[in-house]
Amino acid sequence: MSPSASSTAGRAPRFTVVGVPGNRRVTLFQDAVRAAGLPAARVVPWLDVLRGEASFLPGETVRMDSPGEDTEVERLLRAVGDPARVEGTARWYAGFTSAVRTVARAAAAAGAELLDDPDDVAVLFDKRLCHAVLDGAGVPVPASPTSGVAAPVVRDWADVRGRMADHGMSRVFVKLAHGSSASGVLAVETAGPGRIGATTSVERDASGRLFNSLRVRRITTEPEIAAVVDALAPDGLHIERWLPKATRHGRATDLRVVVVAGRATHAVVRTSHSPMTNLHLGGERGDLDAVRSAVEAAGGSWSEALAVCERAAACFPDTLCVGVDLLPSTGWRRFAVGEVNAFGDLLPRLTGLPGSGAEGLDTYAAQVAAVQNRARNNRATATP
Repeated sequence: MSPSASSTAGRAPRFTVVGVPGNRRVTLFQDAVRAAGLPAARVVPWLDVLRGEASFLPGETVRMDSPGEDTEVERLLRAVGDPARVEGTARWYAGFTSAVRTVARAAAAAGAELLDDPDDVAVLFDKRLCHAVLDGAGVPVPASPTSGVAAPVVRDWADVRGRMADHGMSRVFVKLAHGSSASGVLAVETAGPGRIGATTSVERDASGRLFNSLRVRRITTEPEIAAVVDALAPDGLHIERWLPKATRHGRATDLRVVVVAGRATHAVVRTSHSPMTNLHLGGERGDLDAVRSAVEAAGGSWSEALAVCERAAACFPDTLCVGVDLLPSTGWRRFAVGEVNAFGDLLPRLTGLPGSGAEGLDTYAAQVAAVQNRARNNRATATP
């Protein structure tokens, strides 16, 4: 939280959202604010931030949300006219983290409280940095030869092949360092000389430009894999060992767990026939009770699985809410963290886990409640 938080301690929150006006994320948060009996949140568009026109008011509680799904914001951040294009993520990262710091400075100057720490955001949007932070904190993560600032830069497909060989990795995920929503991800597997394949949602047109697709496809020739990776590499790449996931009914399974104010409050199971379980790529929501039962039946601990997510979130203590991608291993007894997402709370109609303190609340209502609870606690502490 921002240093100005102490100046507003104990007051009922007056929310401001930095986001995309009319976007479903902003709308859902507004619904949660109103349901809590609070005045509607003031919305500051990301466009205003990027144009140097954003301002904040004393005592506001400022929440940043995703800048996605706004064509003009995307153009300004990536300098790419078509939002389906994959290229430009390094430029996007530089522009977005700069914009986040602009928000932080303006909020601090106005005496407003910020719910998202700019340093945390910078790490969360660089998979190489995030992996190193998690690993350094003892959070289980897939092995990676690109973790941290000291790792050699991956320049092309030859570098990917070299890292795989050097680290004994026959199956890896190759990810854009600053990608999201599986953009630019390839699940690569080798099976001896000349036998290699990749699963991805990236499409390459005749001129070599890359586009995100909602269709997951299989690439079976190394030259085509190399062409895609070589086109992605200038924006920065991260490589992780492809851990075998637990399955249910023949479908790979993982979970998105939302952690609010340090506590795992919501979880959704994602299943897919492909290595990518993202719901927008054809993944389906699974049965959370069945997964919990499978974990317990295998001798694992559901509470420990949630604790892993809370330990991951604890690496970012000055950010109210994160979404953790939790990877259950084959056999359901061990878990690793694939990614931690700054804006991983878009799970409409999902209510809180039993015992989480967010029962009956969606992810946005849980965040509003957490801020209200903190304000009440501050008032109680301040009362003589």
